[in-house]
Amino acid sequence: MAVNRDPILKKCRALELDPSYLGIYKSSHREPKRMSRKKSEYGLQLREKQKAKFIYGVLEKQFRAYYEKADRKAGMTGTNLMILLESRLDNVVFRLGFARTRRESRQVVNHGHVLVNGRRVNIPSYQVKVGDVIEVNEKTKESKMFSDVLEATAGRVVPKWLELNKETSKAKVVAVPEREDIDVPVNEILIVEFYSK
Repeated sequence: MAVNRDPILKKCRALELDPSYLGIYKSSHREPKRMSRKKSEYGLQLREKQKAKFIYGVLEKQFRAYYEKADRKAGMTGTNLMILLESRLDNVVFRLGFARTRRESRQVVNHGHVLVNGRRVNIPSYQVKVGDVIEVNEKTKESKMFSDVLEATAGRVVPKWLELNKETSKAKVVAVPEREDIDVPVNEILIVEFYSK
């Protein structure tokens, strides 16, 4: 399986992206550098695509497949793309506070700690649907590691399309995410323009 091993903070600076969108809150990180050189239209479109790929941890081939799927669906392609990315299981695990960072959420899923509707799912790209129940397995729930994670993410705001029971660490997908529920700093219109060339 291909893995993106780019140094996170360096990549954030290159993309002018605040690391907090990846779940990284370090007082020592430098501000994203502002580019002095004016970017071309193509450069701006490319950067938005790279930003979305980086935030959600998706490589080029898979991202292109998401775009093509979004384009085939009814509605606005850009909005559909963001909803598909947001509905990935690893992203849901991050949103629920079951992992500190997006990269950690992929590991949590990969290592088989997550159940969907009572069955183990170890595919980070698994698309959750309305009605799905997501939780970590009992052994993981009882671990010191997981209690440390919950402590670290206690202040994370769970989006309204997910319903979390903090006592049981069990959540339900209650709606399809809407674009305004997705707080990532990505201009999906530029991504659509990039692929429409």
